[in-house]
Amino acid sequence: MGLFEGKVILVVGGGGGLGRACCLKFAEEGGKVAAADLNPERGEETVRLIREQGGEAIFIKADVTKSPEVQAMVRETVDAFGGLDCAVHAHVIDVPPAPLADISEEAWKQHIDISVNGMFLCMKYEIPEMLKRGGGSIVSVGSGNETSAHPGVSVYMAAKYAMIGMSRTAALDYAKQGIRFNCVGPGVMWTPLFESAAARNAGHVERLANFSPMGRIGRPEEVAEAVVWLSSDKASFVDGQVLVADGGALLAGHLR
Repeated sequence: MGLFEGKVILVVGGGGGLGRACCLKFAEEGGKVAAADLNPERGEETVRLIREQGGEAIFIKADVTKSPEVQAMVRETVDAFGGLDCAVHAHVIDVPPAPLADISEEAWKQHIDISVNGMFLCMKYEIPEMLKRGGGSIVSVGSGNETSAHPGVSVYMAAKYAMIGMSRTAALDYAKQGIRFNCVGPGVMWTPLFESAAARNAGHVERLANFSPMGRIGRPEEVAEAVVWLSSDKASFVDGQVLVADGGALLAGHLR
């Protein structure tokens, strides 16, 4: 029997990368998965992969910056599967590195709207459904750099710090009502965004692989294991934490 037999999981950003890896792992563990994404083609591909393995899944198109779409996303999940037990926030946006004063106001607002406001809206409408079930788990994808920083990524780090702070505060708000809030801080992974950057920049893979003492880039499936564990009852006494899955990169901070 899987860890999530009979459980309903909503994965926001389930169309690719870490989000897709999480969807597949939850389904492998018996969960009923709602894969939400802005890209229908990628989201439907995730659902197809799950169904090929004999799992249950639906795709929901949603823009996390729009409250009506977030509310509809949660409602469709509940209507399809009867409730909501776990949620994962793995939606991302690519912002090229730049010194703070060179970041346009439009780029700043877009990133904060998707990462921070989007996460707020998701939690706002997920929490009431979990309370109906007597509890649940919400895991958000933070950053493996949550105790450090890099030049040129001020908007990215501002968003990730906000996401972590929101999760930790929500953990205090709902601990006695049975909902846990945690974050996973991934290191560099072979995601579509990373592959695009690698194609544009010579030496990108070698440079980032050196961030980790392991000397390699991580796989989304490896980080998904951390997300799924935090979401499961095996992590029932873990709340308000950031589990860093970065191949030891933080330990080797001098390499940065």
